[in-house]
Amino acid sequence: MNITIHYAFLPHTDPEASLTFYRDVLEFEVRNDVGYNGMRWLTVGPAGQPDTSLVLHPPAVDPGITDDERRTILELIAKGSYGSALTLATDDLDGLFKRLVDSGADVLQEPTDQPYGVRDCAFRDPTGNLIRINELG
Repeated sequence: MNITIHYAFLPHTDPEASLTFYRDVLEFEVRNDVGYNGMRWLTVGPAGQPDTSLVLHPPAVDPGITDDERRTILELIAKGSYGSALTLATDDLDGLFKRLVDSGADVLQEPTDQPYGVRDCAFRDPTGNLIRINELG
Protein backbone atom coordinates (compact mmCIF):
# COMPACT_ATOMS: atom_id res chain seq x y z
CA MET A 1 0.00 0.00 0.00
CA ASN A 2 1.25 3.46 -0.91
CA ILE A 3 -0.12 6.47 1.01
CA THR A 4 0.76 10.03 0.04
CA ILE A 5 -0.31 13.48 1.13
CA HIS A 6 -2.51 14.82 -1.64
CA TYR A 7 -4.12 17.97 -0.17
CA ALA A 8 -3.60 19.99 2.98
CA PHE A 9 -5.94 22.85 3.86
CA LEU A 10 -4.96 26.26 5.26
CA PRO A 11 -7.37 29.13 5.90
CA HIS A 12 -6.88 32.49 4.20
CA THR A 13 -8.48 35.85 4.92
CA ASP A 14 -7.18 37.67 1.84
CA PRO A 15 -7.01 35.60 -1.35
CA GLU A 16 -4.87 38.13 -3.23
CA ALA A 17 -2.29 38.38 -0.43
CA SER A 18 -2.22 34.59 -0.11
CA LEU A 19 -1.89 34.15 -3.86
CA THR A 20 0.99 36.63 -3.99
CA PHE A 21 2.72 34.93 -1.07
CA TYR A 22 2.42 31.31 -2.22
CA ARG A 23 2.79 31.97 -5.95
CA ASP A 24 5.32 34.80 -6.06
CA VAL A 25 7.36 34.33 -2.87
CA LEU A 26 7.33 30.54 -2.45
CA GLU A 27 7.03 30.04 -6.23
CA PHE A 28 4.21 27.51 -5.97
CA GLU A 29 2.12 26.76 -9.04
CA VAL A 30 -1.50 27.85 -9.05
CA ARG A 31 -3.51 24.72 -9.78
CA ASN A 32 -7.03 25.98 -9.23
CA ASP A 33 -8.73 29.27 -8.43
CA VAL A 34 -12.42 28.87 -7.67
CA GLY A 35 -14.87 31.55 -6.63
CA TYR A 36 -18.30 30.91 -5.16
CA ASN A 37 -20.71 33.34 -3.46
CA GLY A 38 -18.05 36.01 -3.03
CA MET A 39 -15.52 33.55 -1.57
CA ARG A 40 -12.41 32.09 -3.14
CA TRP A 41 -10.56 28.77 -2.86
CA LEU A 42 -6.99 28.61 -4.19
CA THR A 43 -5.12 25.39 -4.84
CA VAL A 44 -1.35 25.77 -5.05
CA GLY A 45 1.59 23.40 -4.95
CA PRO A 46 5.30 23.06 -5.48
CA ALA A 47 6.46 22.93 -9.11
CA GLY A 48 7.23 19.41 -10.25
CA GLN A 49 5.05 17.85 -7.53
CA PRO A 50 1.60 17.72 -9.11
CA ASP A 51 0.28 15.23 -6.56
CA THR A 52 0.88 17.48 -3.53
CA SER A 53 -1.26 20.59 -3.09
CA LEU A 54 -2.39 23.16 -0.56
CA VAL A 55 -5.96 24.37 -0.64
CA LEU A 56 -6.18 27.91 0.70
CA HIS A 57 -9.78 28.31 1.80
CA PRO A 58 -11.97 31.01 3.34
CA PRO A 59 -12.23 30.35 7.08
CA ALA A 60 -15.39 29.85 9.07
CA VAL A 61 -17.68 29.07 6.14
CA ASP A 62 -18.86 25.67 7.40
CA PRO A 63 -22.67 25.83 7.49
CA GLY A 64 -22.60 23.90 10.79
CA ILE A 65 -21.08 26.75 12.82
CA THR A 66 -23.02 29.60 14.37
CA ASP A 67 -22.57 33.29 13.64
CA ASP A 68 -20.98 33.69 17.10
CA GLU A 69 -18.51 30.88 16.39
CA ARG A 70 -17.70 32.41 13.01
CA ARG A 71 -17.11 35.81 14.61
CA THR A 72 -14.83 34.21 17.24
CA ILE A 73 -12.77 32.38 14.61
CA LEU A 74 -12.30 35.56 12.57
CA GLU A 75 -11.34 37.51 15.71
CA LEU A 76 -8.75 34.87 16.62
CA ILE A 77 -7.32 34.97 13.09
CA ALA A 78 -7.08 38.78 13.26
CA LYS A 79 -5.14 38.50 16.54
CA GLY A 80 -2.80 35.86 15.08
CA SER A 81 -4.04 33.29 17.58
CA TYR A 82 -5.75 30.95 15.12
CA GLY A 83 -4.34 29.25 12.12
CA SER A 84 -2.85 26.06 10.88
CA ALA A 85 0.74 24.91 10.67
CA LEU A 86 2.72 23.54 7.79
CA THR A 87 6.32 22.35 7.50
CA LEU A 88 8.08 22.70 4.16
CA ALA A 89 11.60 21.60 3.23
CA THR A 90 14.27 23.05 0.94
CA ASP A 91 17.88 22.41 -0.02
CA ASP A 92 18.61 26.17 0.18
CA LEU A 93 17.24 27.43 3.49
CA ASP A 94 19.34 30.60 3.52
CA GLY A 95 18.31 31.55 -0.03
CA LEU A 96 14.63 30.95 0.67
CA PHE A 97 14.85 32.78 3.99
CA LYS A 98 16.36 35.82 2.23
CA ARG A 99 13.53 35.77 -0.33
CA LEU A 100 10.98 35.65 2.51
CA VAL A 101 12.63 38.55 4.34
CA ASP A 102 12.82 40.58 1.11
CA SER A 103 9.09 39.98 0.55
CA GLY A 104 8.23 41.39 3.97
CA ALA A 105 7.08 38.06 5.40
CA ASP A 106 6.40 37.94 9.14
CA VAL A 107 9.56 36.13 10.31
CA LEU A 108 9.30 34.31 13.64
CA GLN A 109 12.66 32.53 13.66
CA GLU A 110 15.80 32.96 11.59
CA PRO A 111 17.55 29.83 10.30
CA THR A 112 18.61 27.94 13.43
CA ASP A 113 20.35 24.64 14.17
CA GLN A 114 17.88 22.92 16.47
CA PRO A 115 19.09 20.62 19.27
CA TYR A 116 17.06 17.77 17.74
CA GLY A 117 19.14 17.82 14.56
CA VAL A 118 17.13 19.98 12.16
CA ARG A 119 18.11 23.37 10.77
CA ASP A 120 14.98 25.42 10.16
CA CYS A 121 13.26 28.81 10.19
CA ALA A 122 9.71 29.91 10.88
CA PHE A 123 7.36 32.63 9.66
CA ARG A 124 3.67 33.38 9.22
CA ASP A 125 1.79 33.61 5.94
CA PRO A 126 -0.54 36.60 5.31
CA THR A 127 -3.34 34.94 7.32
CA GLY A 128 -1.10 34.05 10.25
CA ASN A 129 -0.61 30.35 9.53
CA LEU A 130 2.67 29.09 10.97
CA ILE A 131 5.06 27.92 8.26
CA ARG A 132 8.30 26.17 9.24
CA ILE A 133 10.95 25.35 6.67
CA ASN A 134 13.46 22.57 7.26
CA GLU A 135 16.75 22.38 5.44
CA LEU A 136 17.31 19.12 3.57
CA GLY A 137 20.57 17.27 3.49
